[in-house]
Amino acid sequence: QVQFVESGGGLVQPGGSLRLSCAASGMRLSLNVMGWYRQAPGKKRELVGSITSGGTTNYAGSVKGRFTISRDNAKNMMYLQMNGLEPEDTAVYYCNLKTPIRGYWGQGTQVTVSS
Repeated sequence: QVQFVESGGGLVQPGGSLRLSCAASGMRLSLNVMGWYRQAPGKKRELVGSITSGGTTNYAGSVKGRFTISRDNAKNMMYLQMNGLEPEDTAVYYCNLKTPIRGYWGQGTQVTVSS
């Protein structure tokens, strides 16, 4: 059974940084194209960025240059380093396959950017 567990969210001031973690069980992250997603209040869930099995990353224009996705194959973990956070980044963040599977959505981790 595949399960993703996100962690690392919190309250941060504008300009601050957070590192989110995605722990996977039941599948090898390194064999799949994975994505980080977010859903802000009243908005649809959106893809923030992705990482291929070969380690190639892509990002949404709104986060490019500020967010970085990485992966630890030995730990079967994926990370989202977020720098230069803005109030518009406030959302619940999730990990899933880049082509998401509905049953794989976890609880997410809340990121709130506010002064």
